[in-house]
Amino acid sequence: MTTAPAASRRRRSLPRWVWISIVAAALVIILAVIAAIGWTVTTGLSLLNAEPPGVGTTIVAPAESKASLAAESASEGTEEFAAAAYLAAAPTAYWLTPELDPIGDVGARVLNLANEARDQDAALAVVIYGLPERDCGQYSAGGLDDADYDTWTTEIGSALSSAGAADIQKIIILEPDSLALAPQCDNVNARMTQLHDAVDRLAGTNTWIYLDGGHSNWLPASEMASLIQQVDVSDAIRGFATNVSNYQPTYAEFEYAHQISDALGGSHAIVDTSRNGADQAESDWCNPSGQLIGAAGGAYGDDVVDTNLWVKPPGESDGECNGGPVAGAWWPESAVELTTNVVQ
Repeated sequence: MTTAPAASRRRRSLPRWVWISIVAAALVIILAVIAAIGWTVTTGLSLLNAEPPGVGTTIVAPAESKASLAAESASEGTEEFAAAAYLAAAPTAYWLTPELDPIGDVGARVLNLANEARDQDAALAVVIYGLPERDCGQYSAGGLDDADYDTWTTEIGSALSSAGAADIQKIIILEPDSLALAPQCDNVNARMTQLHDAVDRLAGTNTWIYLDGGHSNWLPASEMASLIQQVDVSDAIRGFATNVSNYQPTYAEFEYAHQISDALGGSHAIVDTSRNGADQAESDWCNPSGQLIGAAGGAYGDDVVDTNLWVKPPGESDGECNGGPVAGAWWPESAVELTTNVVQ
């Protein structure tokens, strides 16, 4: 049998420059994997250690706000422009309603707001306002039926929990007036189910949910606490929000929040100070005259009140009362009056 020469049987070695290229490419891949793992671990730890809102919290000033849109259309140099521009720059919660952000669109809106919050190094605060029989047939009447409300809030929750919003602190004010109005509207049981299920759909990492807490000049604290307790979501929410869309003094709201918290065994609160700067609200809640914007968000807080925020956007009407347009519509005259203490 003829055998091949030894030289032809020997495995040929790759040139040295090829081995160097292979090793270099492998190192690049390894470093990329390590970087990706490190980012994931760091992000995961930051979310696990996410803190609730507190004094110093800044929320996004949405480009989609009605104040911002009004500033774009107002004539520069006018008092209407000055008021709208001031309010457009103020960190304020964005109200998600099915009328403006319907099913199929609301998720994209949430992600856009999250991007704005990231760009501004701010938290995202949204008010969810679309449950069935909203406002009990009053000025803000509307909302969705039960099936569509489920779909709508599921879309919101999915967007809030998606990668596009995962790194943002998210604050949810869930359905203002829904609990405080329930006894008057005789729909307490329906409200409990609607809010309980909505919380399930909205809860997520670094998401802080606050239920309707009325305000200090409405229901007694014990009754308000009982309504909150009946929603039966204490493990999934941060607490309750008071003075939303109202004008009660900050000191009265802090006292009220403490009373509710004590009745609940230690819950937390957000206080809306967007329009309580005049400190003279009393019982008139629908476009009362002589009001002023209140303290900027993140200014106050204690062991019960996480902080104050601007929840109701100043300049938007409470309804067709005291000369105002429909609820939620931009009202230039109101914006001017509310900002007379800060805009010359």
